[in-house]
Amino acid sequence: VQLQASGGGLVQTGGSLRLSCAASGRTFGSYVMGWFRQAPGKEREFVAGISWSGGTTYYADSVKGRFTIARDNAKSTAYLQMNSLKPEDTAVYSCAATRVVPPSYYNIDEYDYWGKGTQVTVSS
Repeated sequence: VQLQASGGGLVQTGGSLRLSCAASGRTFGSYVMGWFRQAPGKEREFVAGISWSGGTTYYADSVKGRFTIARDNAKSTAYLQMNSLKPEDTAVYSCAATRVVPPSYYNIDEYDYWGKGTQVTVSS
């Protein structure tokens, strides 16, 4: 599967952005999807993950209550709605896919397919 993330940009503190991850192929529904981010000088970290059907979601503590992950299997697209953004959310955000069963969702090593990231910058 090929992934393409989009929707990043520059936003003020407290603002919102919605990221999209479009996938190629007809098997999108067989992949667990995850969003990760990498800030300058830091390691890539887990942000959110969603099960095949969308019925199960997981979030990093740092974004819980502010970010929402979703997917539309008919459109082969995953989303990350980001609200109440903070300067510390500034990073390159990437989407990823895995077929590992059972998935941990947060383990970066489980993800086999990665899309090119999209920059999110939150100004103070």
